[in-house]
Amino acid sequence: MEGEWKKYISSDPAILRGKPRLSGTRIPVSLVLGYLAAGKTPEAIIQEFPDLTRAQIAACLDYPRSR
Repeated sequence: MEGEWKKYISSDPAILRGKPRLSGTRIPVSLVLGYLAAGKTPEAIIQEFPDLTRAQIAACLDYPRSR
């Protein structure tokens, strides 16, 4: 759904210099996208970052499409 990523991604100049990040974390969207680009599956990313959800990872994919 369009705009769904807004539930999961935020930006605050005081955190990570304003880079888009998963809300409530210090994990930048770019890190998740880099993992996906390197061929990691959402499951592998969740194994590395157990607090993440598939919805958050999907939001990282939707975010650049909305820009």
